[in-house]
Amino acid sequence: MNTNNEAIQNIVTQRKKAHEFYRKNSKVYQAFVEMEQRTYQDGALAKKHKELIATGISVVINCESCMEWHIKQAIDSGASQEEIIEAFEVGIEMSGGPGTVSARFAMDVLYFYLHQENERTDLT
Repeated sequence: MNTNNEAIQNIVTQRKKAHEFYRKNSKVYQAFVEMEQRTYQDGALAKKHKELIATGISVVINCESCMEWHIKQAIDSGASQEEIIEAFEVGIEMSGGPGTVSARFAMDVLYFYLHQENERTDLT
């Protein structure tokens, strides 16, 4: 497993642990989760498009945990590889040079999840 795959898996593991802890112990976190769920519901914008927006923003702010979450959510919402890469490109354009560095990690996350999807497809 390459270093970024390990980093991505660590992000997933830590997010799940933190989510369980805070979900049980923090009313503020519970409210945040409810806000997040409502925000990403289909509305005038489909969930997929909202996740693509969040993916681009994640590149701009260089939030690896955000990239992991929103790229996975975009994939699960039906976004194509091309759509996700265009979201990275919008983030790069909005943040300049630093966005190219963030987008490298975002690309690794995309390939991490696409590889998992291919493995699942190969098993059927």
